Amino acid sequence: MPNTRFNRIQAVAEKYVDAGALSGIEWAVLRGGKDWARGAYGYNDGIAKTPMPQKPIYRIYSMTKPIVSALAMMLIEQGKLALFHPLAAYLPEFAQMQVLNPDNTTSPAAPITIEHLFTHRAGFSYTFLMDCPIGTLYRKGRLRNGGTSLADFVSQIATYPLAHQPGTRWHYSVATDVLGRLIEVILDRPLQVILDEFISQPLGLKDTGFMIQAGQEHRLMVMFGQGSIDDTMDHATGPQTLIPANIAKDHPFDDPDFARGGMGLFSTLDDYIKVAKFLKSGQKENGTRLLSKKSVEMLWTDRLPDSQKPIAIGTFEFGGYGWGLGGRVMSNIGGATLLTNQGECGWAGAASTFFWLDPVEDIIGIVMSQYLGSTIPIGENFMTAVYQALDP
Repeated sequence: MPNTRFNRIQAVAEKYVDAGALSGIEWAVLRGGKDWARGAYGYNDGIAKTPMPQKPIYRIYSMTKPIVSALAMMLIEQGKLALFHPLAAYLPEFAQMQVLNPDNTTSPAAPITIEHLFTHRAGFSYTFLMDCPIGTLYRKGRLRNGGTSLADFVSQIATYPLAHQPGTRWHYSVATDVLGRLIEVILDRPLQVILDEFISQPLGLKDTGFMIQAGQEHRLMVMFGQGSIDDTMDHATGPQTLIPANIAKDHPFDDPDFARGGMGLFSTLDDYIKVAKFLKSGQKENGTRLLSKKSVEMLWTDRLPDSQKPIAIGTFEFGGYGWGLGGRVMSNIGGATLLTNQGECGWAGAASTFFWLDPVEDIIGIVMSQYLGSTIPIGENFMTAVYQALDP
């Protein structure tokens, strides 16, 4: 008799593709390092009904962040960086930051530390967070521009006030972009080169980088949704539909000078499986260690005091989650709003990509689609389907 609980995993993809809400979805779930559930459903272009290419390439947006954070942890292990170091020691433009007060005056900011960058407590914001006055200033100043170098992008960030005093609250932000620039300054070469040397080559990644290799553009999945990440919080009413989105200005695929710390990478399901295995273990697939066990523990241990929870992006709260140096961490099962485990961790991307690591069940889960600003919690829905299917 077929396992109907297991079939519910693919049913999640079928539901949204058949309804015309998402175009194509790929997923992989590993247990004990082995494939347990894997599949693909839908189209490259759900309007034209063109098939998904072989080994599709996705814009993974904020699933870039854990990779850059792990890269920074490598520098900590090498003694080139420390969590307690002040940011201004490396980037002096952040030495005299101000905090915007509710009455539009400013006050001197406390020093931003490297830990604040890892944990999104530096006081920065994002252009799409329109409920934040600093986010509004970023947007008016056209801070997001894919044609700007990472160095110039970060220098521009330093000209704006902070949304709050460093260390006092969790606020999703461009902090990992600043961390990426910090890595460039310490190692004195572009982030693209550093990432290739420290991550892509050791892990054997074939299609992960800040641009797509020449001749492989046909594998890039068509993007739907909002035309800019700045508009991802502006959701239309009614059922989600496939709206083609041209995002090349903010997220180019053929610019060798483009790089960011908090977004910008392209990747495939196969490549990100290797990334996720590394983020869970600190090792290459052959067992060679790239990060120590203690560094991996620090990546995925909640560092937020209860007073700074629940974490939220806009009006969406992440019930039960705290934040480590690498991403979200389930620290309070009693506050969870989906099936999960204590210590489950990971993150997602703005264009409907998602991954999670579960040390209790020894699970790695990855979901890939391309819809910028989707209202559908596709990753969380896959997680729920996976957990309810673990015991037939």
